[in-house]
Amino acid sequence: MKRIVLLIATNLAIMLVLGISASLLGVNRFLTANGLNLGALLVFAGLMGFGGAFISLLISKPMAKWSTGARVIKQASNATEAWLLATVASQAQRAGIAMPEVAVYDGEPNAFATGASKNASLVAVSTGLLSSMTQDEVEAVLAHEVAHIANGDMVTLTLIQGVVNTFVIFLARVVAYAVDSLLRKDEESSAPGIAYTVTAIVCDILFGILASIIVAWFSRQREYRADRGAARIMGTPRPMIDALARLGGFAPGALPKNMAASGIAGGGVMSLFSSHPSCEDRIAALQRA
Repeated sequence: MKRIVLLIATNLAIMLVLGISASLLGVNRFLTANGLNLGALLVFAGLMGFGGAFISLLISKPMAKWSTGARVIKQASNATEAWLLATVASQAQRAGIAMPEVAVYDGEPNAFATGASKNASLVAVSTGLLSSMTQDEVEAVLAHEVAHIANGDMVTLTLIQGVVNTFVIFLARVVAYAVDSLLRKDEESSAPGIAYTVTAIVCDILFGILASIIVAWFSRQREYRADRGAARIMGTPRPMIDALARLGGFAPGALPKNMAASGIAGGGVMSLFSSHPSCEDRIAALQRA
């Protein structure tokens, strides 16, 4: 539940900051100078929607390191770190991507991949995962994260987020203009009042939460694909199935903000908002493949 709320909150926070900044800069007055300019509003919504999504993508890797306390392995200090570096390097070569940064962080069993591009990515695993799984299972989890990177999932989900953000901003301001028009006492003035700003912020939040359901659905489909990618990288689906079965018995570690959609642990109670299918569904999909 915590990681789902943080994922939604990150995107909403960026969009609200951009929206308030635009209001302070007088964008609202420009859009409504002669009635609501739908063409200009759509352009504005697109710039804001994709801008917010790409800002989130660009800061994803430094935010991941900061929020998890992940330590990037620059030079192996023990056998486990040496194995992690060698395993990710081999998998990255098989997947046709540049070697990602590899990091370890303290926490419950989980892992994630993030980064702005295939060739500037990060794979991180928790100490809980390393201590609770067999080597084959950890290798499968790493292959799953490498598959996320090779599939371009971070960029794909950013583009999807940009599209839904655009519609959220557009529809929120159409509704805000309609409400403001109904409440406006000065019929000769077309400048938006406080009702416009308040309604736009409320609609940004409400529509943003609804839009997160769409993004979460796409994220779940990418999880199935990454599972299949892990099976291809390893040459067999068995280790991935075993890893998912073991994870199904764990309390999944909470991931910070931008990393939830690229983590390994299964979804929670709020299935519509979950970035991951259940471990049971993922195992069944691998067995059918």
